[in-house]
Amino acid sequence: MSALAHPRLSVEEYLKLDRSAEFKSEFYDGCMYAMSGGSPAHALIIPNVAAELRNALKQRSCTVYVTELRVRVTRNAYTYPDIAVVCGTPRFADDQKDTLINPTLLVEVLSPSTEAHDRGMKFAYYRKLESLQEYALVSQSEPRVEIFRRQSSGDWLLSESVGTDAFVRFESLDCRIALSEIYHQVEFPEQPTP
Repeated sequence: MSALAHPRLSVEEYLKLDRSAEFKSEFYDGCMYAMSGGSPAHALIIPNVAAELRNALKQRSCTVYVTELRVRVTRNAYTYPDIAVVCGTPRFADDQKDTLINPTLLVEVLSPSTEAHDRGMKFAYYRKLESLQEYALVSQSEPRVEIFRRQSSGDWLLSESVGTDAFVRFESLDCRIALSEIYHQVEFPEQPTP
Protein backbone atom coordinates (compact mmCIF):
# COMPACT_ATOMS: atom_id res chain seq x y z
CA MET A 1 0.00 0.00 0.00
CA SER A 2 1.46 3.35 -0.94
CA ALA A 3 0.84 6.60 0.84
CA LEU A 4 -0.51 9.51 -1.10
CA ALA A 5 1.92 12.38 -1.38
CA HIS A 6 0.71 15.54 0.28
CA PRO A 7 1.67 18.72 -1.52
CA ARG A 8 4.08 20.90 0.39
CA LEU A 9 2.71 24.17 1.69
CA SER A 10 4.34 27.52 1.30
CA VAL A 11 4.86 29.60 4.45
CA GLU A 12 2.09 31.92 3.27
CA GLU A 13 -0.33 28.99 2.83
CA TYR A 14 0.55 27.62 6.27
CA LEU A 15 0.04 30.99 7.97
CA LYS A 16 -3.30 31.51 6.24
CA LEU A 17 -4.52 28.05 7.27
CA ASP A 18 -3.16 28.26 10.81
CA ARG A 19 -4.60 31.72 11.47
CA SER A 20 -8.08 30.57 10.48
CA ALA A 21 -7.95 27.09 12.06
CA GLU A 22 -9.70 26.06 15.24
CA PHE A 23 -6.59 24.14 16.36
CA LYS A 24 -2.93 25.19 16.21
CA SER A 25 -0.41 23.50 13.94
CA GLU A 26 3.35 23.65 13.73
CA PHE A 27 5.15 23.91 10.41
CA TYR A 28 8.42 22.31 9.30
CA ASP A 29 9.79 22.63 5.77
CA GLY A 30 6.47 22.63 3.95
CA CYS A 31 4.58 20.22 6.23
CA MET A 32 1.94 21.21 8.76
CA TYR A 33 1.51 19.17 11.97
CA ALA A 34 -1.54 19.48 14.24
CA MET A 35 -0.80 20.03 17.93
CA SER A 36 -2.11 17.37 20.29
CA GLY A 37 -4.04 18.01 23.48
CA GLY A 38 -2.39 17.89 26.88
CA SER A 39 -2.88 16.08 30.17
CA PRO A 40 -4.15 17.59 33.42
CA ALA A 41 -0.53 17.81 34.67
CA HIS A 42 0.51 19.59 31.46
CA ALA A 43 -2.38 22.03 31.88
CA LEU A 44 -1.29 22.81 35.47
CA ILE A 45 2.46 23.08 34.89
CA ILE A 46 2.29 25.63 32.06
CA PRO A 47 0.41 28.33 34.03
CA ASN A 48 2.45 27.54 37.17
CA VAL A 49 5.73 28.20 35.32
CA ALA A 50 4.32 31.24 33.51
CA ALA A 51 2.99 32.78 36.74
CA GLU A 52 6.30 32.29 38.55
CA LEU A 53 8.23 33.78 35.63
CA ARG A 54 5.85 36.72 35.41
CA ASN A 55 6.19 37.40 39.14
CA ALA A 56 9.98 37.14 39.00
CA LEU A 57 10.18 39.46 35.98
CA LYS A 58 7.55 42.04 36.98
CA GLN A 59 10.07 44.85 37.46
CA ARG A 60 12.02 44.01 34.30
CA SER A 61 11.40 44.60 30.61
CA CYS A 62 10.60 40.93 29.95
CA THR A 63 7.35 39.55 28.57
CA VAL A 64 5.99 36.04 29.23
CA TYR A 65 3.82 34.45 26.53
CA VAL A 66 1.89 31.20 27.00
CA THR A 67 1.08 28.62 24.26
CA GLU A 68 -0.98 30.81 21.94
CA LEU A 69 1.91 32.71 20.37
CA ARG A 70 3.62 31.20 17.35
CA VAL A 71 7.43 31.43 17.06
CA ARG A 72 9.22 31.67 13.72
CA VAL A 73 12.29 29.54 14.25
CA THR A 74 13.64 29.68 10.70
CA ARG A 75 12.24 30.86 7.38
CA ASN A 76 10.54 27.45 7.03
CA ALA A 77 9.82 26.42 10.63
CA TYR A 78 7.12 27.73 12.97
CA THR A 79 6.34 26.31 16.41
CA TYR A 80 4.08 26.85 19.40
CA PRO A 81 6.24 26.49 22.52
CA ASP A 82 4.42 26.08 25.81
CA ILE A 83 6.05 29.29 27.08
CA ALA A 84 8.15 31.96 25.37
CA VAL A 85 9.89 34.79 27.22
CA VAL A 86 11.36 37.88 25.57
CA CYS A 87 13.60 40.29 27.41
CA GLY A 88 13.64 43.64 25.68
CA THR A 89 11.23 44.62 22.93
CA PRO A 90 9.29 41.72 21.39
CA ARG A 91 9.73 41.55 17.61
CA PHE A 92 7.16 39.98 15.32
CA ALA A 93 7.34 38.52 11.83
CA ASP A 94 4.60 40.78 10.44
CA ASP A 95 1.84 43.24 11.29
CA GLN A 96 -0.43 40.46 12.61
CA LYS A 97 1.83 40.32 15.71
CA ASP A 98 1.06 36.62 16.24
CA THR A 99 4.51 35.28 15.30
CA LEU A 100 7.40 36.07 17.64
CA ILE A 101 10.94 36.10 16.24
CA ASN A 102 13.20 36.96 19.21
CA PRO A 103 12.57 34.71 22.24
CA THR A 104 15.16 34.70 25.03
CA LEU A 105 13.80 31.56 26.73
CA LEU A 106 11.57 28.78 25.41
CA VAL A 107 9.89 26.22 27.68
CA GLU A 108 8.36 22.90 26.67
CA VAL A 109 6.47 20.65 29.09
CA LEU A 110 7.34 17.10 28.10
CA SER A 111 4.71 14.49 27.39
CA PRO A 112 5.13 10.88 26.24
CA SER A 113 3.92 11.75 22.73
CA THR A 114 6.16 14.81 22.25
CA GLU A 115 9.29 14.21 24.35
CA ALA A 116 11.43 12.74 21.55
CA HIS A 117 10.43 15.59 19.22
CA ASP A 118 11.02 18.29 21.88
CA ARG A 119 14.47 16.89 22.68
CA GLY A 120 15.41 16.13 19.09
CA MET A 121 14.20 17.91 15.98
CA LYS A 122 12.53 20.81 17.78
CA PHE A 123 15.62 21.58 19.87
CA ALA A 124 17.78 21.34 16.73
CA TYR A 125 15.58 24.02 15.15
CA TYR A 126 15.49 26.13 18.32
CA ARG A 127 19.30 26.23 18.45
CA LYS A 128 19.18 28.20 15.17
CA LEU A 129 17.43 31.13 16.90
CA GLU A 130 20.12 33.74 17.53
CA SER A 131 18.13 35.38 20.34
CA LEU A 132 17.55 32.14 22.25
CA GLN A 133 19.70 31.86 25.39
CA GLU A 134 17.96 29.01 27.24
CA TYR A 135 15.69 26.08 26.46
CA ALA A 136 13.84 24.43 29.35
CA LEU A 137 12.32 20.96 29.34
CA VAL A 138 9.87 20.38 32.19
CA SER A 139 8.90 16.82 33.09
CA GLN A 140 5.32 16.06 34.00
CA SER A 141 6.07 12.58 35.36
CA GLU A 142 8.45 13.73 38.13
CA PRO A 143 9.69 17.04 39.57
CA ARG A 144 12.56 17.63 37.13
CA VAL A 145 13.54 20.59 34.94
CA GLU A 146 16.37 20.51 32.44
CA ILE A 147 17.86 23.78 31.19
CA PHE A 148 20.03 23.95 28.10
CA ARG A 149 22.07 27.18 28.09
CA ARG A 150 23.85 28.68 25.12
CA GLN A 151 27.52 29.24 25.93
CA SER A 152 29.68 32.00 24.46
CA SER A 153 31.34 29.29 22.33
CA GLY A 154 27.94 28.46 20.79
CA ASP A 155 27.80 25.13 22.62
CA TRP A 156 24.79 24.25 24.79
CA LEU A 157 25.32 23.22 28.41
CA LEU A 158 22.79 21.12 30.35
CA SER A 159 21.81 21.93 33.93
CA GLU A 160 19.25 19.83 35.79
CA SER A 161 17.10 20.51 38.87
CA VAL A 162 15.35 17.55 40.50
CA GLY A 163 12.94 17.25 43.45
CA THR A 164 10.38 19.58 44.97
CA ASP A 165 13.02 21.04 47.31
CA ALA A 166 15.13 22.19 44.35
CA PHE A 167 15.19 25.48 42.46
CA VAL A 168 15.71 26.02 38.76
CA ARG A 169 17.86 28.98 37.73
CA PHE A 170 17.13 30.85 34.52
CA GLU A 171 20.44 32.64 33.96
CA SER A 172 19.19 34.52 30.89
CA LEU A 173 16.45 36.06 33.06
CA ASP A 174 18.50 36.34 36.24
CA CYS A 175 15.86 34.56 38.31
CA ARG A 176 15.19 31.27 40.01
CA ILE A 177 11.98 29.38 40.67
CA ALA A 178 11.18 26.67 43.20
CA LEU A 179 10.17 23.35 41.69
CA SER A 180 7.54 23.16 44.45
CA GLU A 181 5.83 26.13 42.72
CA ILE A 182 6.22 24.67 39.23
CA TYR A 183 4.57 21.46 40.40
CA HIS A 184 1.94 23.03 42.68
CA GLN A 185 -1.16 20.76 42.67
CA VAL A 186 0.45 18.29 40.22
CA GLU A 187 -0.09 14.64 41.13
CA PHE A 188 2.62 12.30 39.90
CA PRO A 189 1.94 8.77 38.71
CA GLU A 190 2.59 6.02 41.23
CA GLN A 191 6.11 4.64 40.93
CA PRO A 192 6.38 0.85 41.15
CA THR A 193 7.92 -0.43 44.39
CA PRO A 194 11.24 -2.21 43.74
